[in-house]
Amino acid sequence: MNPSDPAPTAARPLFRGTTTVDDLNRLSRNTAMEPLGIVFTEIGPDYVRGTMPVDARTHQPYGLLHGGASVLLAETLGSSAGNLCCAEGKVCVGIEINANHLRGVRSGTVTGTARPIHVGGSTQVWDIRIEDEAGKLACISRLTLAVVPKI
Repeated sequence: MNPSDPAPTAARPLFRGTTTVDDLNRLSRNTAMEPLGIVFTEIGPDYVRGTMPVDARTHQPYGLLHGGASVLLAETLGSSAGNLCCAEGKVCVGIEINANHLRGVRSGTVTGTARPIHVGGSTQVWDIRIEDEAGKLACISRLTLAVVPKI
């Protein structure tokens, strides 16, 4: 999806199928997301949203949200959203991610939202914004996915 592309509509939805938030959370069982407390909370017309607690599980030694935990949240949301866009018989896998950590978070919950920048047949690029409980931007990430045959 390019910025000049029309927004998803009921006639031309971004996400295929009928995957629900419960389905995504079920897929997270027994994965890295479960011990970190990552929970999918919303699938919108052009975004996937989820939360992660900021506590001992996600802190670095100085009591702040660990940048690696933010990146794990970002890749989880972006990859999940990307896979909801794949054609039958295809899956997305991450090939590059970057993150700019903009604000320290010591406690509470952060919320990440993944939105498409480009959804193509061989690659996808997703923008993931992670905000604190006050809605202040804590991290911004860009994820590039390769679209490959499902094995």
